[in-house]
Amino acid sequence: MKTIIIGTGYVGLVTGTCLAETGLDVVCVDINKEKIEKLNQGIIPIFEPGLEPMVKRNLEKGRLAFSTSIKDNISEIETIFIAVGTPPGEDGSADLSYVLNAAREIGQCMENYLVVITKSTVPIGTSKKVKEAIQNELTKRGAKIDFDVASNPEFLKEGAAVEDFLKPDRIILGTESENARKILNRLYRPFLLNGHPIVYMDIPSAEMTKYAANCMLATKISFMNDLANLCELVGADISSVRKGIGSDPRIGNKFIYAGIGYGGSCFPKDVKALIRTADEIGYSLDLVKAVDIVNSKQKQVLFQKILSHFKGNLRDKVFAMWGLSFKPNTDDLRESPAMTIIAQLLEAGAKVKAYDPVAMTEAQKVVGDTIEYGKDMYDVVIDADGVILATEWAEFRMPNFKLLTRIMKGKVIFDGRNIYDMAEVEEYGFKYYGIGRQMK
Repeated sequence: MKTIIIGTGYVGLVTGTCLAETGLDVVCVDINKEKIEKLNQGIIPIFEPGLEPMVKRNLEKGRLAFSTSIKDNISEIETIFIAVGTPPGEDGSADLSYVLNAAREIGQCMENYLVVITKSTVPIGTSKKVKEAIQNELTKRGAKIDFDVASNPEFLKEGAAVEDFLKPDRIILGTESENARKILNRLYRPFLLNGHPIVYMDIPSAEMTKYAANCMLATKISFMNDLANLCELVGADISSVRKGIGSDPRIGNKFIYAGIGYGGSCFPKDVKALIRTADEIGYSLDLVKAVDIVNSKQKQVLFQKILSHFKGNLRDKVFAMWGLSFKPNTDDLRESPAMTIIAQLLEAGAKVKAYDPVAMTEAQKVVGDTIEYGKDMYDVVIDADGVILATEWAEFRMPNFKLLTRIMKGKVIFDGRNIYDMAEVEEYGFKYYGIGRQMK
């Protein structure tokens, strides 16, 4: 069985590579020639644990290829995935231009029956637009070729995407024909052997499921962050509250950690897109709007603690920033709270020295030389007035506090992820600031 993946971004590259790993012949298509040339050499544009060796292995086996042409690869295939970007517009709506361009190109060159599968995160009703775009091109050609569309949203966590794809909690498939269902069942058969469930539903429900899942997780995060801020005011500790409510099986302990806000390519974009979808039909998603507002405010919380500690004057203060990516195990800086804090510090006249295990190359593309970059976590704290923990990478979890007392100028730690034991930090003479915790 052979398939095409249109788009070699995060979702497309992981999807294509993991499908090839199960034995399918996969061609990933992208209009970026330079990117395709590098991919054919096994050079991948993102950091994702386990992905690069899998790309190289499947290239060598001949199961995975990269191309700039849909037309040259579309013969003798039954399925084609659309996995292109849907960036947010100024009004928060998802930009569908790449999705619909892909659909039009499929209609211009398809030769036989196909199931066109939307993998990109798209607003409810997009599959209908995809179907219309394909049919319009077929009509222009005078071609009578049957096809089906399907929705197959992704649920990949950055930093664990390969594992998530190969061992999914569930596979969501929105279909409108029995033939499409049979073909997709065959495509995903390797996953069924391990007992991973396929949940079939109508296409609009599948499209909604993706947004509902991300907005629910974002809601949990914003709820805990809002509660953390209240805890500080009333004398409670959010870490204790988290343990108390997380032991309730109705609530669970996932996504209930207080911090400095969510980021990345999914939650911020999908929350705004769902709000926009509802607004367009005259319904106000008040709860989801509140989630977005709380998250924006939360990205200001740590900076306000820093500002307060230094009595409003950050001019020429030097801060060591541990972590730049929005979460560990990725180099993704999109909507990263760390980048928001850096912008605030620089505007206040402070200097920033940053270290991140993988994201510094990406950071240089975004903020250039406005900050300094260190070779390790201790390099950046030399003569620093304070340390800011922004991303909870594993290597930051047990710092050598004794060493910090010798090489730092100041003695204050701003823990944006609540990963340190407050008593231990204070034993070494540091002032500690966390999120939603009671400070001495």
